[in-house]
Amino acid sequence: MTRTEPPVVAVVGPTGTGKTALGVELALRLGGEVVNADSMQFYRGMDIGTAKATVQERRGVPHHLLDVLDVTEEASVADFQRAARTCFAQIRSRGRIPVLVGGSGLYVRAALDVLELPGTDPAVRARIEGELAERGPGALRERLRQVDPESASRLQDERRLVRALEVWELTGRPFTSFMPRREHVEPTVQIGLDVERAELHDRLARRVGAMVEAGLEAEVRALAARGLREGRTASRALGYGQFLEVVDGRATVAQAADATVVATRRFARRQLTWFRADPRVHWLGWSGPELVEHAARLVERSAADPRTL
Repeated sequence: MTRTEPPVVAVVGPTGTGKTALGVELALRLGGEVVNADSMQFYRGMDIGTAKATVQERRGVPHHLLDVLDVTEEASVADFQRAARTCFAQIRSRGRIPVLVGGSGLYVRAALDVLELPGTDPAVRARIEGELAERGPGALRERLRQVDPESASRLQDERRLVRALEVWELTGRPFTSFMPRREHVEPTVQIGLDVERAELHDRLARRVGAMVEAGLEAEVRALAARGLREGRTASRALGYGQFLEVVDGRATVAQAADATVVATRRFARRQLTWFRADPRVHWLGWSGPELVEHAARLVERSAADPRTL
């Protein structure tokens, strides 16, 4: 790799740390275009609750993979992998730099790393989901234990149990055999934004408050009329499930806001754990006048010397 072939840039880390703003700044500084890797920002109309960058906040930088799904559609890591890598190639063809921005850990790795993704079969999945509803997760876990004991011991989420059994039926291979390797498919520099936990907690509480003031309840009401409850992925987005309780008369706005703050803090801890486990991430403090300069120097140094990746 030479200076004329800079790496893909990925801005990662917990929610609420300013990844969107840094991604735009780096794209402006380096001559890049942003590719979204926040799985909830794929959805049209989910703007306030996902902190999706407004047209003004994008500052003329092209953004890709925003607003590509209806709330009733299910997000797919495999579809995202293909779309993101297509975006990277197209951006490169224009002589520009792809800047991947987001905190959805598996989606980031699907875009950047060597990762084989098994296919899906709606009929097989529906049958297994029917078994889950009829017999409960214990029966599914026991069946998985017979063919994939490692996944059976590791997976707690019911949705992933179903997926592991679907993968076994379709491929005859254990779910764990498809886990990603820490190997980039092309030169990449990952920049993580770090913040003290107490400061992040305060920031997230203020952020949720600002979303409520900006009209999160009205946004959720509009999306409910478009099928938000039926969306397997979109309905689980932070804030949206909580404010559906308001729409349905089971919670007050204050209760939904408090529940959203708790859920968001918990999610941010999981994100930090995920990205901290990757030794390739270069961590920078989330604020300060030198942030953009430090991040740009990381990219430039990585382009000059691939051994720093």
